[in-house]
Amino acid sequence: MPSYNKAALAAAFAPHALANASTRFQYGTAGFRMDASLLDPVVFAVGLLAVLRSKSHRGSTVGVMITASHNPEYDNGVKLVEPLGEMLVQSWEAYATELANATSSVEAVASVLESIAAKENIDWSQPANIVVARDTRPSGKALVDSLTDAANSLGADVKDYGLFTTPQLHYVVRCINTANSDDPYGEPTENGYYEKLAGAFKKITDGLPKLSPLIIDGANGIGAPAMEKLGKYLGDSFAFSLVNKDTVSRGILNFECGADFVKIKQTLPRGSELKFGQRALWKSIETVIDPMATDGTFKLLDGDKIATLAASFIMDLAKQANILVTREDGSRQPLNIGLVQTAYANGSSTAYVKGTLQVPVVFTPTGVKHLHHAAEEFDVGVYFEANGHGTVLFSKAAIKSFKTSVGSTPAAARAIESLKSLTDLINQAVGDALSDMLLVEAVLTYQQKSFETWNSDYTDLPSRQEKVKVAHRGDFVPIKADTELSHPEGLQAKIDAVVETVSLGRCFVRPSGTEDIVRVYAEAATREETDRLAFTVCGIVFDGYGGVGERPQNFLP
Repeated sequence: MPSYNKAALAAAFAPHALANASTRFQYGTAGFRMDASLLDPVVFAVGLLAVLRSKSHRGSTVGVMITASHNPEYDNGVKLVEPLGEMLVQSWEAYATELANATSSVEAVASVLESIAAKENIDWSQPANIVVARDTRPSGKALVDSLTDAANSLGADVKDYGLFTTPQLHYVVRCINTANSDDPYGEPTENGYYEKLAGAFKKITDGLPKLSPLIIDGANGIGAPAMEKLGKYLGDSFAFSLVNKDTVSRGILNFECGADFVKIKQTLPRGSELKFGQRALWKSIETVIDPMATDGTFKLLDGDKIATLAASFIMDLAKQANILVTREDGSRQPLNIGLVQTAYANGSSTAYVKGTLQVPVVFTPTGVKHLHHAAEEFDVGVYFEANGHGTVLFSKAAIKSFKTSVGSTPAAARAIESLKSLTDLINQAVGDALSDMLLVEAVLTYQQKSFETWNSDYTDLPSRQEKVKVAHRGDFVPIKADTELSHPEGLQAKIDAVVETVSLGRCFVRPSGTEDIVRVYAEAATREETDRLAFTVCGIVFDGYGGVGERPQNFLP
């Protein structure tokens, strides 16, 4: 028999029951994400699942983040964080979906709860520890209360960290669970997070000429106050000005600002100006994109550019320091650096990485969890999606080699110290906009490299991303790392035929993980060919494969 108090669960559940039993939920890469008015029973279910997940880890702390990242303010979401700061393992995503869809009655919830516990051989006597945080959305506080009600009903210990960025919560979870290990990650506090990033940045850039001030877009969200706090720890080592930092006024979160807006619209965000020669960074909670205007035109240095910058810098440092990694067989070999990309990576970036940098490239389906897993196979695994989501992972063997290496020259010694500092500067738990921003600035400072020089490493092919509203996104089944479709039957052949009509063409269609739309990505040798390719494929999808609503005028026949 399960050793939990059914009466306590029933009492806690009553105010959070799902009103419409026909509503269905799905846990995806971003967790649950939807209109905030629908989330209360879902978050209650996640609170229960968090308890089970902690118990399955024998009381290790798990995290719960209440956020919808780049979505509009009226949305919200919730996702679970594993003990080392990773995203929820895929096998438990189905449990989250099942439990959320059982919230129309306490009997159904209890049945699913007990079923999960039985399948996972969970010992109910194990403790459960949960930390939770939220972004600045007005719906967040009530959702935290829902989660707390659920977890407390099963006797869990819950600590509310209040307003946090998502990466900060991942960081804290990892710190808590490694505190008594041989490799503690850091102090599990907001101040500890800022101190770690700022200290590492200062070590890498110490004694070097500073770059010009950076304009930073806070997207009127949680990233804005976090950046202001981080700035105090950075002091005069980093100059910046913050725009779109209003977290009080309603309706302006991510409205015509933030990284996704700038990336998709290829234009400046609301509330900002970029004068000739100025550097700027458009960020939201988890993304970083750098535009420049050194020649009078607006240019984006996106996730692909960040990935190549990071990979080449780490390669250079490893060569200067003559880093050798000890393998399991006792042999000592050079650092194994790899770059992981998705189908959204610009074709020119892939060619540059393989041809110029001579770094192996691995492709995965879209989604940070896929990239993260593939990056763990290298000593240094670099991954950044084109929209800026990403990080750099260092293996234990690589970190050990950095710590035990001794430089034979002053340059080699500095390179070793910089590699050590990079492992602190880069958030190892998850992609982190603030960490990634400092990574870029540290590399550019170390190399005394301008945005213009950085951008000249390779030239992107023109690209375009569009969305098509469809009746059922589940009808579209991606294969081959999202580069092709197996279903609907016949659609891929039509896409291939259109691609053949342009030079250096590439196009793919993939379903959204959170809403009934499909995303169309196209690139070609010229802007005209790229736009024609994208809008023709959009028209094919809309007309023949379930398009809904009014047909957009720019979709071609």
